[in-house]
Amino acid sequence: MKALVYQGPGKMALEDRPKPVLQAPGDAIVKLLKTTICGTDLHILKGDVATCAPGRILGHEGVGVIDSVGAGVTAFEPGDHVLISCISSCGKCENCRRGMYSHCATGGWILGNQIDGTQAEYVRTPHADTSLYPIPVGADEEAMVMLSDILPTGFECGVLSGKVEPGASVAIVGAGPIGLAALLTAQLYSPATIIMIDLDANRLAVASKFGATHVINSADGKAAETVRAITEGRGVDTAIEAVGVPATFLLCQELVAAGGVIANVGVHGHMVDLHLEKLWSMNIAITTRLVDTVTTPMLMKTVRAKTIDPAQLITHRFPLERIVDAYDTFGRAAETHALKVIIEA
Repeated sequence: MKALVYQGPGKMALEDRPKPVLQAPGDAIVKLLKTTICGTDLHILKGDVATCAPGRILGHEGVGVIDSVGAGVTAFEPGDHVLISCISSCGKCENCRRGMYSHCATGGWILGNQIDGTQAEYVRTPHADTSLYPIPVGADEEAMVMLSDILPTGFECGVLSGKVEPGASVAIVGAGPIGLAALLTAQLYSPATIIMIDLDANRLAVASKFGATHVINSADGKAAETVRAITEGRGVDTAIEAVGVPATFLLCQELVAAGGVIANVGVHGHMVDLHLEKLWSMNIAITTRLVDTVTTPMLMKTVRAKTIDPAQLITHRFPLERIVDAYDTFGRAAETHALKVIIEA
């Protein structure tokens, strides 16, 4: 089969690889129909994710058709259309019983990280019964790809961890796909103000279309000043960091109001300063989290009901044979206006 393989920092290639085989009773082999590229994949290529070794097939998102299942799989059978969660969970270990699937003792974020992932024609998914979701007949499967990772990530790590409430003020730093997913799902809680901050004018225009009440281009270095003006000097109740670089986390520290929350979503590969000399007395909370995907079933219902339309995030489509071109397009988003790219396997 064809597969996109990580070859070390800055290097990847489409290679011929053996089709995966069942290794455990709970495994399923899924034939990919559609997958996508995540900002986390770009962090891997930068060398920011030490757990991903050269030779790994990348990707942790997608929809497909069950090809075969192990003897222990009871919820699925060959021919079923499924959503592949970015998080694999056994459902039995201590962390899974706490709803913290991201830290499953034998799973978590392993696809495209510690085991071969979804940017291929086939993928082996461990713990299939608790890591795959049936796709209802007639559902928009491209929209479902957005439920593998970015929608639950923006919702759980940003909106829920950030304690977004009706009437609250929210600033989202980073108008990429994750930031926009946080914007879409934050509206489920009816905040009064949602401020989107980015350097990219096109992404800010998209944010306005998606429901942001204010957009700020931070290129002039006055984003914090502008947020203070919007919030009458108070700052925001929730500051969501959705990029994963020091500058954006530092900005969140400037934006948060007394009693507020800084919710980190971005994948950080470098040290960030924490200004406790300013924050120690402010009654704030700082949250970090890897998505658990516990909200995926609920989000599937909201998407099917058209309460949220994540298909709006899709800007480009490529066949698997052109996935290297897709990475180039996704990596040059400021020039290409790319948000999410669909890879058709």
